[in-house]
Amino acid sequence: MDSPRVPIFPLNTVLFPGGLLPLRVFEARYMDMTRDCLKRNEPFGVCLIRQGSEVGAPAVPEGVGCLAKIQECDMQQQGILNLKTRGSQRFRILERETSTQGLISAGVELIEPDASVAVPEQFSACARLLEMVVADQGKSVFAEPHAFEDAAWVGYRLTEILPVPFPAPRADRQPGAAFHPAAISGKPRSRRR
Repeated sequence: MDSPRVPIFPLNTVLFPGGLLPLRVFEARYMDMTRDCLKRNEPFGVCLIRQGSEVGAPAVPEGVGCLAKIQECDMQQQGILNLKTRGSQRFRILERETSTQGLISAGVELIEPDASVAVPEQFSACARLLEMVVADQGKSVFAEPHAFEDAAWVGYRLTEILPVPFPAPRADRQPGAAFHPAAISGKPRSRRR
């Protein structure tokens, strides 16, 4: 069986399942990617940049990413697409290639969704804090349904909003691993708004 093939959008941020990621797209290769994804109603992959930068020469992506479904697309300014995307399923890159236009595409292996695991008691304050933030910020930042009792969901959402460094996402990470102090190391996360 062939692995699914997806275009890869390397960014200085990480998208998690259920997370919202607004993007401003202006490079021709990503405008073309967006057009093709919209036409086929297919997602693209978001991966943290391991080496390089978001603009210019193709960056080297980390080996694990998340599929992004385009929920909204508009062009209020000529040459700039404003996207609202939502993370769906994590994937592992099996192999990748770069087109002459600089667009990376990859054969990927989809990673099973995290099993629902309760937030450990010692981190219940984290879930309560997140509930307050969600109540304050609303649906524009946190898509429904909310799962404040689920360790992975709470860990993903906290990682999205807190300015803490973290490692590249690992396919073998257990749900709730974001609550473990050893998990907080590596590259800093930037939040797009």
